[in-house]
Amino acid sequence: MSLRERVTRKEDLSRYLDQDQHFEKTLGSSDLIAMGVGAVIGTGIFILPGTVAAVHSGPGIVLSFVLAAIVCSTAAMCYAEFSSALPIAGSAYSFGNVIFGEGTGWFLGWSLILEYMLAVAAVSTGFASYFNSFIAGFNLHIPQAFNGPFDPAHGTYFNLVAVLIVWFIFWLLSRGVSTSMKINNLMVVIKIAIIILFLLVGAFYIKPSNWTPFAPFGSKGIFTGASLVFFAYLGFDCVSAAAAEVKQPEKNMPRGIIGTLVICTVLYMLVSIVLTGMVKYTKLNVGNPVAFALQLVHQNWAAGVISIGAMLGMFTMMVSMIYSASRLIYSIGRDGLFPKFLGKINDKNHLPQHSMLVVTIIISLTGGMLSLDQLTNLVNIGTLMAFTFVSAGIIPLRKRKDIPNENGFKVPFYPVLPIISVLLCILMLTQLSKETWLMFLIWLVLGIVIYFGYGIKHSQLAQKDPVSQNGASKKAE
Repeated sequence: MSLRERVTRKEDLSRYLDQDQHFEKTLGSSDLIAMGVGAVIGTGIFILPGTVAAVHSGPGIVLSFVLAAIVCSTAAMCYAEFSSALPIAGSAYSFGNVIFGEGTGWFLGWSLILEYMLAVAAVSTGFASYFNSFIAGFNLHIPQAFNGPFDPAHGTYFNLVAVLIVWFIFWLLSRGVSTSMKINNLMVVIKIAIIILFLLVGAFYIKPSNWTPFAPFGSKGIFTGASLVFFAYLGFDCVSAAAAEVKQPEKNMPRGIIGTLVICTVLYMLVSIVLTGMVKYTKLNVGNPVAFALQLVHQNWAAGVISIGAMLGMFTMMVSMIYSASRLIYSIGRDGLFPKFLGKINDKNHLPQHSMLVVTIIISLTGGMLSLDQLTNLVNIGTLMAFTFVSAGIIPLRKRKDIPNENGFKVPFYPVLPIISVLLCILMLTQLSKETWLMFLIWLVLGIVIYFGYGIKHSQLAQKDPVSQNGASKKAE
């Protein structure tokens, strides 16, 4: 078999379904929506509506969020169809293996590792900052040595709170999907309640005059704002990682993904409307615009509650991302591209315990020891790469006669909408900096070395008879 044939070998969906049947199917659409909202709504909802309005969009920021949601919705519908047709663990990685072949699947999996790992590590340090500010109100302080990344010159050696919160989430997820999702769902409800509290309190202080001019920077400002707030929606794709553990995935997966996007869009719009109505947009270019607005109207108690909401937002985001990352690593181990012990499911609690442990170790070390300020843009590029290929994959998916999806969700306006989604994702990729692209290329080279040095030799597909594999590939086409 030539190198090209080995890289383009397509995985058999039936093997994935057989391997993933060891998961317990306990999740419904409400669990998926809570997971999605938990991942998407973080501290950004308390920051972006203010800062982007001040610099780019003015009160028209509400339209920026609508435009960004429209762009995201195209990719979301493509994810919904894939998750409905292929109810397997691994999200875009597994989709890519089945539709495009092992090489593309590895590229998507390697990109998603970047998204999940860096996102959680970065958010864990943000959580630590908020937590330290919160306990400082009670005259409690973490010793400086344990309050920052490894930087002996400034007296810090590791970020204790960032490490502990990641290990606490590992413990929580190890209790079982049902238990951890109940706690996650409760925290998402509390987080949304805090956002609603801001909306109710802020509504009494709205001055309609603050909404004029509505678009002080013109339509260009609204579109620029849309390109910036687009990244506030990233994270809904982690819902698709749960497909193997969902009851009636053909119905619940689309509801979870699309429901997440709808709820998040409404919340972002409402916060934008109230915030720019309370305070003139020109004053909102601060680090904590929502708390700032509440302090301006002498509602300091509510500003304190917002800090709790921010911590809950970061906590639920980390739960969703660590959960998704563990399923991704499990899927790659299941296929032999990583050591096979990572693809094992614990018979006792039906969880990929090994992959969860490895994910936790890597994230806690990264968040606890490194400064991630310059790396967080890599989260965006990893996500957009996955969006692009999933959107493009809808066309060959529809042509596969061996993957029935009669009762599942289908992207409307096929094939126009998937093509539009691909073009929009490419447009967003062009907005990223040269530095981000350079770091991504370095990450990609590392992935190529691992794949050709280890993965391609140990993959499950490589263990099959080449003749039968060629036949399977032809059958799939």
